[in-house]
Formats: sequence, structure tokens, C-alpha cells
Amino acid sequence: MNRQITTEAELLQPEQLVAYFGYGSLVNRVTLRTSYVSAQPVRLHGWRRCWRPRHIDLVHEGQPSASLLSARQVADSVIDGLLVYDRFENLAAVDERESGYDRVAVPLERLQMLGGALPNCPIYVYEAQTNAATHDPGEPILQSYLDAVLQGFLTEFGRQGVRDFLATTDGFERSVLADRHAPIYPRAVRLLSEEQSFFDDLLHAHRTGTVLP
Repeated sequence: MNRQITTEAELLQPEQLVAYFGYGSLVNRVTLRTSYVSAQPVRLHGWRRCWRPRHIDLVHEGQPSASLLSARQVADSVIDGLLVYDRFENLAAVDERESGYDRVAVPLERLQMLGGALPNCPIYVYEAQTNAATHDPGEPILQSYLDAVLQGFLTEFGRQGVRDFLATTDGFERSVLADRHAPIYPRAVRLLSEEQSFFDDLLHAHRTGTVLP
């Protein structure tokens, strides 16, 4: 589902516009909280997704930390995601959302457009500050967070896009905390029953090495 940059975005001056590559929850437009201008699916070369520990902003009793997604630079790796075009004035709010992450500039040649022209503005990707940590405590993945991520990939890239997401993300050996019905993740989404079944079946198959019919 490719979407072109809106006329409004094209009319903005480069210094008024910024773009950031979403590879996790930012792929789900429902979770976006700024008055962003437009967004479109793209492909990023030279980064790979991984699960990394991160303190949860809204601390839940007994669960102050969990594993959330990060991106780390890996040669010859390619990941799909959503390029969000936003007003530069909103960048501080996005930085606050991505606290614990470093905002890293993306060279234009690393971006492969799946529709539309190359952006004429700064492009960033957020890398977790725990990427360089030598110890990974293996904190659990929040199911409420994973649901938001997978729903975003399903919407933007279809069922194969969800499978590709699992195949290009490291760290799924850690446990999943079943908080779907009492979400810890502050931007939790509501799933359709068919989405829930698809995600659960696919994740089980991925973690057990089985093949779905």
C-alpha cells in the first residue's frame, strides 16, 4: 500500500520538514502522536532490527523494564519500514517518545523508495543506546507492544510483510509477557480476532521452527 507524499509536504520548505524511518511501533500509524504530514513504506539498507532492553516510560508494578525493538547497523542487511514525514517543530516530541534512543542520520543512498520520489529533507533512524551493551538481561517482550508492531506491518506490507519482519529481527528467543488484555505499552492497539490469531500462530511457528500450512 504505497502512499505518495501529500501536496502539503511538497509545499513545505526542506528546513520545515524532517523524515524518520520507523521499523517497529512507528510503522503503525495508529501509534503516531504528532501532526505528521505523510508516510510511506520504504526499504532501508545497512540496518537490522534487534530486541534490546529498555526501561518502560510508564512503570508498571513489578515490570519496570522490557525488551523493545532497536535497529543496529549491519552491512548487507535490509529491513522494511515506514518513512514518516513530519514537521521539524514536532521532532522534539518524537525524540521524547524515543527516549533512550539516539537519533542517527541516514544517508540518502541507504534508502530505497517503494513508491514516490526521494525526500528532500533530513532523514533519521533511532538506535537504542543499549545497542553497545555487552550484557543483555533478556528482558521479556511486551505482547501489547509486539501487537502494535505486527499490526503496522500487516497494514503496510501485508501478511508476507509480517513474516519478513520476524525473519529480519534478532532476539526472538526471549519470552513474551502476555499483557494483551492489560496493556503495559502506553500506545497499545486493538486487534481484530483474525489479526490476533494470525500473529499468535505465526510467532509460535517462528519460535519453534515449524512451518505453517
